[in-house]
Amino acid sequence: MRAWVFAILFMCSSWTVVWAGDFDITGVGLRAGMNIKDAGLPPTEKEDFQQYDAYAIMQLPWIFSESPIPNLTWQLMGSAGALRGDDETAFISTLTTGFAYHNPEWRILLDMGLGVAGVSRHQFGRQDIGGPFQFIAHGGGGFEIFKKTILGYRFHHMSDATIFGSSRGVDLHMIDLRYLF
Repeated sequence: MRAWVFAILFMCSSWTVVWAGDFDITGVGLRAGMNIKDAGLPPTEKEDFQQYDAYAIMQLPWIFSESPIPNLTWQLMGSAGALRGDDETAFISTLTTGFAYHNPEWRILLDMGLGVAGVSRHQFGRQDIGGPFQFIAHGGGGFEIFKKTILGYRFHHMSDATIFGSSRGVDLHMIDLRYLF
């Protein structure tokens, strides 16, 4: 996560001209994912988790005209869905901000971001994820399978950063289906 924060700060420090544009809803999508033991950040989860959600993306109005990376946008993403572990289901809602790079010529999309989540329960069998407030870090990429339709992968880390005591986060590997407006 430190590398992501450094990358974001480095990219922001290299822009010289910024102006405001319009708020635009730029896409909607569905995601589904699960944790894979030994393929997340240590310590690994004590339970198997799945997450399913629907989301919308809003492009934020600040545009970086002299960005070293063309087609780079700053976005806000909100989601609502279900987090399931040990046959127990919780409501989860997330709000993240981050950067997205979409190159229609190459038909790729890359994005990463940080944010927060609210979870209706935090105890799932043997695993306590902390409390109702969680921090989110994510990164992923996708390929445009049809015009404006992207199929992708997302690594999704959720943790309370031990603000509710000693607890474990959840690392999810998610499949993402997104439609861009």
